[in-house]
Amino acid sequence: MSQFSLLGLPEALCRAVQERGYDTPTPIQAQAIPAVLTGGDLLGAAQTGTGKTAAFMLPILARLASVPRPAGNPIRALILTPTRELAAQIEESVRHYGRYTKLTSLVIFGGVGQNPQIEKLRRGVDILIATPGRLLDLAGQRALALDKIETFVLDEADRMLDMGFIRDLRRVISLLPKQRQNLLFSATFPPEITDLANGLLNRPTRIEVARNGASPTLIKQHVCLVDKGLKRDLLVHLIKEGNWFQVLVFTRTKHGANRLAEQLEKSAIPALAIHGNKSQNARTRALAAFKAGELQVLVATDIAARGIDINELPHVINYELPQIPEDYVHRIGRTGRAGVEGTAHALVGADELGQLAAIERLLGSKIPRITVPGFDLSERAIAAANAAPAHERRQPTARPASHHQRPGGQPAHNRGNGNTRQANSGNRRPGGGRGPRPSGPR
Repeated sequence: MSQFSLLGLPEALCRAVQERGYDTPTPIQAQAIPAVLTGGDLLGAAQTGTGKTAAFMLPILARLASVPRPAGNPIRALILTPTRELAAQIEESVRHYGRYTKLTSLVIFGGVGQNPQIEKLRRGVDILIATPGRLLDLAGQRALALDKIETFVLDEADRMLDMGFIRDLRRVISLLPKQRQNLLFSATFPPEITDLANGLLNRPTRIEVARNGASPTLIKQHVCLVDKGLKRDLLVHLIKEGNWFQVLVFTRTKHGANRLAEQLEKSAIPALAIHGNKSQNARTRALAAFKAGELQVLVATDIAARGIDINELPHVINYELPQIPEDYVHRIGRTGRAGVEGTAHALVGADELGQLAAIERLLGSKIPRITVPGFDLSERAIAAANAAPAHERRQPTARPASHHQRPGGQPAHNRGNGNTRQANSGNRRPGGGRGPRPSGPR
């Protein structure tokens, strides 16, 4: 018997999960699936790589498949995501897990023609996965209606906030029926997200699977201190000497991603860049080639990398450290999944030592340093950087001070009575055992 059937999922879904190679639920799945099946609201604090998508998608499929489709084929579930890549990845999961049901799904986002999307909406879909902009565009054209939504999922709410979608979120919520199930997931909880959750959720079950600064234990992290002018040469050296394939490299800017991909190509390393300025078709092709192992290096910005979900991605490299320390955890969380170890290297210049210190404070430990002969940052350069006036050093960007509070806080004006049902987790397996993260579905 599948362990997923013990969570209350029907045989058709358990069969689809098993065919994907998953037997053991991850901690968030073990807690969220039974809670969502009851029809109540849920507030989840979860990093990438925890199996969050299956945690909400499997019970939604189960609930929708258990009752006849209403007359008129209305949209019954809405999943809202910050990026096109994440939306596409979720819709792919819906198709895989719902293959033995009669439920239909559609993903809509900008950057591609809207007419095919409108045509599919006219035929009727049960589950809609969308980004805010295109969803509001089509709602404004009366190409879709959201007044029959039974379950609303807000995924990666903190990233929505970072991308400036808070007003769009409130507009979308205003189009939904008052009676519905709400599921909100976020890795961090700044005040705006807490306020949003308090107004959206009614007596939610609360699940927290890892603290904000926790880094996965299956990731071997290393820091290479290197002169800024030698970063590209060091990156080429590491990839060629290690014979690395499927390497995900993070840069801070779109221009930097383009330039680095071009430089790697000139060094005979197949590479492509993805970021917000690339066409959707170009981004889709690059991601498909990378996931299939046909592309050696993918250079990405933080936003474009959302939705990259490869269970055995072996290498992540921070070519430039992020301005926000929490983003470091998001980045390296792309590797070390499904019980398979991964490596994460950070190439750190003298002007990034302040950011490195902020990241290590968040992690609660120092990241091991490694020395690569011929590339090591000199003690003189480090001393010069530390002696520079504060205004000349690159400083990390902090999120609002309250981002470490536990999800939800104590609602001051909830639609319910403010009580929550607590489901504790930490980093334990269901049943209290420790060890590598179970390889549950993503």
